[in-house]
Amino acid sequence: MGDSTPLLSESNSAQSESPLLQKHVPSLDSTIELCIGDFGWAQFLQAILVSFSWFFDAQQTFITVFTDAEPKWHCTQQVTDNPSSCSSSFSNVCQLPRSSWDWDQPKHTSVISEWALECSGSVVTGLPASSFFVGCLIGGLALSTLADSSLGRKKMLFLLCLMMSFTTLLTAFSTNIWIYSFLRFVTGFARATIGTSALVLSTELVGKRWRGQVGVVGFFCFTLGFLSLPAIAYTHQTRSWRTLYVWTSIPTLFYSIVVYFLVRESPRWLFVQGRKEDAISTLKCISPSITMSFSSLSFEQEAWNVDLYSAIAALVRRKWAFRRLSAVMGTGFGIGMVYYGMPLALGNLNFNLYLGVTLNALSELPASLVAFFLIGKLNRRSSLLAFTILSGVCSILSVLKGFNRWAELQIGLELVSFFSACSAFNVLLIFTIELFPTCVRNSALSMVRQAVVLGGVFSPMLAAAGRTNGGVLSYGVFGVVVGVCGLFVVCLPETRGTGICDTMDEEEHKETANCMAVALVC
Repeated sequence: MGDSTPLLSESNSAQSESPLLQKHVPSLDSTIELCIGDFGWAQFLQAILVSFSWFFDAQQTFITVFTDAEPKWHCTQQVTDNPSSCSSSFSNVCQLPRSSWDWDQPKHTSVISEWALECSGSVVTGLPASSFFVGCLIGGLALSTLADSSLGRKKMLFLLCLMMSFTTLLTAFSTNIWIYSFLRFVTGFARATIGTSALVLSTELVGKRWRGQVGVVGFFCFTLGFLSLPAIAYTHQTRSWRTLYVWTSIPTLFYSIVVYFLVRESPRWLFVQGRKEDAISTLKCISPSITMSFSSLSFEQEAWNVDLYSAIAALVRRKWAFRRLSAVMGTGFGIGMVYYGMPLALGNLNFNLYLGVTLNALSELPASLVAFFLIGKLNRRSSLLAFTILSGVCSILSVLKGFNRWAELQIGLELVSFFSACSAFNVLLIFTIELFPTCVRNSALSMVRQAVVLGGVFSPMLAAAGRTNGGVLSYGVFGVVVGVCGLFVVCLPETRGTGICDTMDEEEHKETANCMAVALVC
């Protein structure tokens, strides 16, 4: 279903010494563009299947908002020595006799009430959520290069989804907070690079014309997964918190089986690994109308072995790669603080939890729509800068009081800030894919996502600190950090409409050619 002539990307122009060389030694990028440049049903189904892993990723990321929530309580009797002491609105429950109050819902609806953790302190009650994010960080560092080296995109996605489904199901049988926190840590470890593997695999199965739109499909799936949580939690609000883990684990298990049997490996990764026959088989599978012969084609392969950590070493060793990686990770840190912090800080607002989470999840939908329809027209660098600044300004304004109808204005500003952070996150991931070559793309994207998660690690502490000062130490800090971190994108080259490279040498030649062109213009 490809075009009748090869589509030579801009990334190879610097390496082409003559028309004869272009004719007899086509680049990997141009050959794949020839085969999959058009977008067919096979590619569409593959992209949907792969991207749906984001649905389950979102569920495990935000599930503790409901399972670990502190339930509301009410007085059952007044304390005899101080008749006015038992008040659900003003009393500290830890200072009351246990017989004088009770939970509004059955105690099994939350881990806090089931295990009597209401007086255990924020360190213990926040341990499961913190363990999850720590697992994400460690998993991201330990697993980030496996999809680029030995396992590949498909096997990595299958194994991680399978592992996440089993640990999620085991979490439902936790007997105390310590086992529960450990299983949340393992779930975070497994979840760490699911989104990365899915995003890289889905975009490598299509030509550059559709790369941005296909990448955004995963963001839609993440939004749907986020939206499913308040729906499931609300319909099971009187049942055990364990029900949520069961309902989210079993579909993930079935999805893992579907991935194993129906998803194809990335042809780009197969070529880079030297598995030419497997790559050709994949190309013919997703584009059956290919009639060209591959026997006479030769492809440039990476000059260094891609083992477990060589990808990260290559990114750090080359100045242009390290500069790009540092900039996108710095920007990701600021975006992550807002992205994970906003839903956690909703408790600082006088707003219904289910409605607040639903509105935040819904705000991801227009962010995905903006990315889907405009990603082909938006300059990556300028749009990312605009979204981060807008997010920061609205976050800071949300803590400035003194307006009429302040509550409505505050939640409105919070939603605009969260929407901008979601849009920035979407653009950042697509931008990262285009900044790095195939041999290290999954590793680079994993490190950027870990920077986003690292920003989220600080969010629970800031959200808790903001409860005593009207949100100044939560929304105020969120705004300053995302605004400052967004400035790092000015150090990056624009990638809209350019081809993606497959090797570090190819990308370096492209970088050198661009620098020479700029020097000649100046």
